[in-house]
Amino acid sequence: MDLPTACTGAVTVSKIPVIEIFGPTIQGEGAVIGVKTMFVRTYGCDYRCSWCDSAFTWDGSAKDIVRMLEPEEIMNELIALAGQNFDSVTISGGNPALLGNSMAEFVALLHEHGIQAAIETQGSRWQDWFYEIDTLTISPKPPSSGMKTDWAMLDRIMGKLKEQGKATHSLKVVVFDEQDYAYAKSVHQRYPGVSLYLQPGNEDVTEPGDISARLLGRLEWLFNLVIADPEMNRARVLPQLHALIWHNKRGK
Repeated sequence: MDLPTACTGAVTVSKIPVIEIFGPTIQGEGAVIGVKTMFVRTYGCDYRCSWCDSAFTWDGSAKDIVRMLEPEEIMNELIALAGQNFDSVTISGGNPALLGNSMAEFVALLHEHGIQAAIETQGSRWQDWFYEIDTLTISPKPPSSGMKTDWAMLDRIMGKLKEQGKATHSLKVVVFDEQDYAYAKSVHQRYPGVSLYLQPGNEDVTEPGDISARLLGRLEWLFNLVIADPEMNRARVLPQLHALIWHNKRGK
């Protein structure tokens, strides 16, 4: 994804398409579940998952609120929102892996401020700045999404991360049905040395009110599948913690 740049004298600054900045809140998923974090949500995705809970980042419905921001501008907004009340930023989307130099610049800026960077991506694109991410979640999409996994690309990404030798990456698969569960098992078998997190899917991301009972029922279903499966002894089953607490509210 080619990004616009702004020229300031002899310096060219890349910009990032941002649709949301919010927090502090609690990370609800994956390896850093429970961690206090700020969120920066980027616009644009190369996938069109059928159950996407943030389709507004790619379906055009929110394109009028997208802002092209320089890394320093994003940093200033984070500090204005939270002051010193955070030391972790989660960059989500959409797919932030579509972004090149601009994201590398932003991650470097976070580190200059002593702030850790966490990113989730589906494993469809490689970026050299993956090496700099403190917590990198690779989340390939199962059959229920309607997307097809590019296994060659995913193998390349996982191979490069393994070669680098930093244990900062993990895998996460959202599971809606038994076909998805079989897909998650195949991912686990393909990359056995990488931590795998399983998460039950939220089947209705627009339902108002308290959805915790429904989500807990799906969590118990997934627990039971893993408990009975000797091939998934090291898989970790987690809820969408934020959805249990804040349900389908945006900006949480």
